Amino acid sequence: MDTASTTPPQHNPGSKIRKRVADFFVDLYRIGGFTARFFKEAFVAPFEFKELIHQCYQLGVRSLPLISLTGFIIGIIFTKQSRPSLLEFGATSWLPSLVSIAILKALAPMVTAIIASGKVGSGIGAELGSMRVTEQIDAMEVSGTNPFKYLVCTRVLATTLTIPLLATYTALIALLGAYLNISANEGISYSAFMGEVFDPIDFIDINQSLVKAIVFGFTIGLVGCYQGYHSNKGTEGVGKAANNAVVIAMFLIFIEEILIVQITGWFR
Repeated sequence: MDTASTTPPQHNPGSKIRKRVADFFVDLYRIGGFTARFFKEAFVAPFEFKELIHQCYQLGVRSLPLISLTGFIIGIIFTKQSRPSLLEFGATSWLPSLVSIAILKALAPMVTAIIASGKVGSGIGAELGSMRVTEQIDAMEVSGTNPFKYLVCTRVLATTLTIPLLATYTALIALLGAYLNISANEGISYSAFMGEVFDPIDFIDINQSLVKAIVFGFTIGLVGCYQGYHSNKGTEGVGKAANNAVVIAMFLIFIEEILIVQITGWFR
């Protein structure tokens, strides 16, 4: 019996690693080209204002119920968990300042971005992926329409514009939940609460949160559009595009959070 014919082929681990590294740099090149094309076409006429407004409604207004519930719960839970620790030191009067620092500087933009990456990012990836698989994007190119400008630019701009607004809304709703909880336990008035909330917040903190939300929104839109626009392999590719849009966007959001906080610290 010929043993050579029955011996399973030996896979070289080094070749697999080299292939993965090569694929990684190829993806980086494609993402760079995709990003450069966005900046090249997004701000050049003709502009798709109608589609942009429609996407802002779809991605922003329709996310308000989930954002409202999440923000309100965050305000209540964070206050409930922080109060016992401050009570041990007799420092419950610092609770409004602690809540404002945590919510306005970190929780509001981060939580909003995470929710949006799961709801909005996956939706964009699945929508564009299904359009790619069903050849609707190819049909737009044949008909003379620029699918990149109509599909990608409008969605990336919509997420870049709506995520900062949603983050601001999340912060206000979270502060409302925190006020209701603190007022029930401490009997603090609304005017006194708001005065203590904004006392430790300065101009740099507000700009930091705004920059975070803008960068997070751009990342969610770009990743979702890239994954959906380059989807393949039929329905399996659509599901993979939606999943990758969420996972990659969340990973990049955490990295960007660290970088922005570090850079902002240099200006203090």
